[in-house]
Amino acid sequence: MTYPLLPDLLPLIIPPGLAVPDGYAEGSRRAWNTAEDKVTALVRRHPDRFPLYTSGGRWQLDGEAWTNWCEGFLGGQLWLLAARTGRPELRVLAEHYSLLLKGREHDREVHDLGFLFWPTWRRWHEATGRPELGETVVQAGRTMAMRFNPEGRYLRSFLAPDSLFIDIMMNVGIVFHAARRTGDQDLARIAYVHCLTTRRTLIRGDGSASHEGIFDLGTGAFLRQSTQQGYRDDGSWARGQGWAIHGFGTAYRYTGDRRFLRTAQDCADFYVERTGAALIPPNDWEEPDPALPVESSAAAIAAGGLWQLAGLVGDEARARGYAEYALRILTRLCDPRFLSHGDPEWEGVLRHGSYHQAKGLGVDESVMWGDYWFLDALDAVDRHLTGI
Repeated sequence: MTYPLLPDLLPLIIPPGLAVPDGYAEGSRRAWNTAEDKVTALVRRHPDRFPLYTSGGRWQLDGEAWTNWCEGFLGGQLWLLAARTGRPELRVLAEHYSLLLKGREHDREVHDLGFLFWPTWRRWHEATGRPELGETVVQAGRTMAMRFNPEGRYLRSFLAPDSLFIDIMMNVGIVFHAARRTGDQDLARIAYVHCLTTRRTLIRGDGSASHEGIFDLGTGAFLRQSTQQGYRDDGSWARGQGWAIHGFGTAYRYTGDRRFLRTAQDCADFYVERTGAALIPPNDWEEPDPALPVESSAAAIAAGGLWQLAGLVGDEARARGYAEYALRILTRLCDPRFLSHGDPEWEGVLRHGSYHQAKGLGVDESVMWGDYWFLDALDAVDRHLTGI
């Protein structure tokens, strides 16, 4: 049996005539300048370190990590900044911080190899075409596929063999990539089936996403939804919702399976309906009187996912709605409440993010993935608006 895998990623076709919010262009310029200042300061003060989150605005070098998943986001920011500015010293740093990950392409302890190698070695390979760089990305995809549970038909989380995380939808793309680069149908099967299982077990009828699914290891039967990050097991954790929007859109780009497109749309519609004019969600929409009323990293991820989705749906009105909502999110994140522009004491780019509210880690702080996905979304939008 063969599994759907397109020879090339489906292109993004953003509808014309978008209503770009007043202040977006200035906000984007301010955000890139802020990121350049903050990221270069970080690598100068703390060379070869990979902090995850700040405490009181200062990067915590030895804070509890829970799992080893964020090392690609600093290098990813450096690649984006090097491309944006053309500064050769930033390109040198981007290569250096990518090289520091060498060997992790064989790491079988994490489910986050996409987070490690997609922002770094994949960008490096695309910038140079050097085959050995591409082979490292493919190897990361092969290693990621080793997490496959054949009975449950899912890629297991780092936490336990019976555990499936929605986060893995943002990492399964590297398995699709490896399958497309090599023609390996087993890799294509693993990635495709994982997405189907996640769609069936973690995405609810209203489009909300559960953080975790628990399976019977003997039979592979799905048992229940759970959460490690949300308010409760039946809650709606906002960062996970962003992973779902982005991840299912990417699965559609690789496969052309419209079920994944519909799922991405359902997840996007839930985000928009529940967040509305606020644009920035709480940590979990179901939490009454939330301790953290806004979670900027979830918004940054969702903005990128919505922008991608706008380029994939065929209905122009729906596409415009997604694109303009993404633009509104990014414009809001560029305002002084969230962007640390002009504050030399705050070391991250985006304020009001959260790592792990239940564990009390990096709550109402800057988080490395939030800064990366913010720049990644800005880069996609800016390239479209400038015609690059």
